[in-house]
Amino acid sequence: MYGVFLKRKNNFNETNFLLNRNHILQNFYGKRWGFDRRVRAIFVDYVVHFHFICYLCVMKSYKVIIVGSGNVAEAFARALRTTSHQVVQVYARNGERGKYVASLAGAEYCGCAAELKAAELYLICVSDRAIAQVAAALPFAKGAIVAHTAGCGTLEMLPEGVRRAIVYPFQTFSIGRVINFREIFLFVEAQDEATYNEAEAFAKSLTGNVLPADAALREKIHLTGVLTSNFVNNMYATAAELLAGAGLDFEVVAPLIAETAAKALDSRQPAQVQTGPAVRGDMQTLERHRKLIGENEVLRKMYDIISENIWRIRETSKR
Repeated sequence: MYGVFLKRKNNFNETNFLLNRNHILQNFYGKRWGFDRRVRAIFVDYVVHFHFICYLCVMKSYKVIIVGSGNVAEAFARALRTTSHQVVQVYARNGERGKYVASLAGAEYCGCAAELKAAELYLICVSDRAIAQVAAALPFAKGAIVAHTAGCGTLEMLPEGVRRAIVYPFQTFSIGRVINFREIFLFVEAQDEATYNEAEAFAKSLTGNVLPADAALREKIHLTGVLTSNFVNNMYATAAELLAGAGLDFEVVAPLIAETAAKALDSRQPAQVQTGPAVRGDMQTLERHRKLIGENEVLRKMYDIISENIWRIRETSKR
């Protein structure tokens, strides 16, 4: 069993490990040996923890350099601190932020490309438009994996002669907010199978939610992120302005936001839990809202377009 476990270590993650524990508990030891459930549970826990220790011993730990000091760099620094990987440096032009991100990772700060140390994996956590320029100016160690984290970027943004990869974290990041990487999805692409396998194993050390995604797929995923996060937050900001104009605090809509998100996540079919005047075809209420919007042409157009889209999705979902 240990040999099989070692062969499959690259497919390991904590979620699968717990599921495997339950599978073993229900289907293996009880059927073969006839133990009662409590005895089986204790025995299997010992087996599972033994194999987990074995996994930690054989899992490859990378020497990592984080390039950048923004939101994504900060999130990776926090996440990598909880793994067996060693962040040896954080390279950034912004000295103050770079030193802070380095402290989160337990690493040293580097502000000069000539002083960059050798590493096995370089994470380029800079804006999409800066990836190619930044990566081209750095002296990467021979044989190292160089991965950027952009959703809309391509492998070709990285210089030739390195093992190119992409590890895209599908989450919104803000300075100072702690993100549980175990809950998010990482989308991976690489120039060849060997590089992909290593990049995937690295990603799986951070979360069990790892999927392959080429540039075309990542662009679609990134678009859904804009719709479900960036656009939605702008709706929150717009609502906050309207509430402030009425002398009310944003906390008034907090329970509504929480329930709307919870329903969509619980149903996995947001169209099925859509409410409001647009989905009902309530033209009188829609017209009253348009009058309330008044001279704000941008908001009125946005209100009309989204209302039309709600009705379109309602009609489409009936087919």
